[in-house]
Amino acid sequence: MERKNSEAGPSNASTSTPSKARSASFPIHNSPRVWFLTSALSPLSVRLIRLLLKHGDYIAAGLPPDEIEDDERSAEFRELINDCNSGSKQCEGWKDRIRGIKAKSQCGAAIAEAIQVFGRIDILMCCTSEAVVGTVEELSTCSATQSLVRDQFETIYFSQINFIKSALPHLRKKRDGHIIVLTGITGHIGTPGMSMYCAATWALEGFCDSLTYEIAPFNVKLTIVQPNKEISVLTNKITFAPQLPQYESQNNPAPGLRDILTNVLNTHPDTLIDPQPDGSSKSTIESRFPILPSEARDKLVMETVHALTAIGGHENPPARHIVGYEGIASVKEKLNTVSEEMEDFVEVSCAVDIFTKSKVSQAALAMSRCHDTGNLESRDSNNEGKNITNQEESAGNQELHKEEMKGRLSLENTNQFF
Repeated sequence: MERKNSEAGPSNASTSTPSKARSASFPIHNSPRVWFLTSALSPLSVRLIRLLLKHGDYIAAGLPPDEIEDDERSAEFRELINDCNSGSKQCEGWKDRIRGIKAKSQCGAAIAEAIQVFGRIDILMCCTSEAVVGTVEELSTCSATQSLVRDQFETIYFSQINFIKSALPHLRKKRDGHIIVLTGITGHIGTPGMSMYCAATWALEGFCDSLTYEIAPFNVKLTIVQPNKEISVLTNKITFAPQLPQYESQNNPAPGLRDILTNVLNTHPDTLIDPQPDGSSKSTIESRFPILPSEARDKLVMETVHALTAIGGHENPPARHIVGYEGIASVKEKLNTVSEEMEDFVEVSCAVDIFTKSKVSQAALAMSRCHDTGNLESRDSNNEGKNITNQEESAGNQELHKEEMKGRLSLENTNQFF
């Protein structure tokens, strides 16, 4: 059900209109929602805001000062604001339902301002991102490159958790809310040449996995949305560490992402990264905001935008949502590899525990069944059977855990740990 646009403030009135073909879908809700976006200047954020305003929601738009001052970076957002102020029938009421808030190191103040303006926050979307490109060795060559590592964690990890921590008291008090964290499949899969980007993403997702359990009793939900890495990388700032000769493509093909991104940036004259006269990479740190045609940006981000509108504020949202078939296939392949390795070395893993041979055999059998089940294409159409299998495996794991604890307690009582 899709709500009509509303000029009034957040209310309990409920109106609906039939969905149009190929339009964004939204969860059923009784009143307009208030969204807080930690960064509203990316192509993805601007397109999401347009759909949310059209739907009738309210937007607190975080504006990083260093980005809002960049004319090219903020061009689409400024165009959006001009549309809001145009008074056109299509954008009627938009200007009253959006508020730009400067968000840089003052996360608590930004959250407080949004609550003061709109009365509440229903959906906090953490979407701040920046990609530092460089191998582990390249990012360790000097103090300047080492600072890029800290900057990467400041942008992806610390800034996001500071917004979350600032919003938690409000969400907990009203016992309702949804936190959406936009990361990428780099939260599952390492990428050569983006080790620190992946590390910061994994840190953020680990934080969110733990937080989910802590806030569940307050009816606050959390969803990690994982599009393909190019979605975030090509719509936010890219910073290149100086390349070492040992990692140039002719010597080491693994970190080839640098060449791919450089080729994309070199398609626009304002983002060219010129090599040295001898053809080698520059020895300086280079930062660019990718400039892509509007049509290319639409194709790049709209799939993720529609996923966000469908999930945001959902009564029972997923803990994780992978966007796109390619991302799903990549993550499935990674999980299958992990499952196979666990199965190959299950006896080695169990050797450190106080198990009988029969228990080790049970563990190996459980791993084998899990792996076989993961390879069956029909498992998605047999939910009942899958649930039974999961229950059996869970019961088996509980029995193994009990057996292990008995053995450890027995050893502890007889001082046989040493």
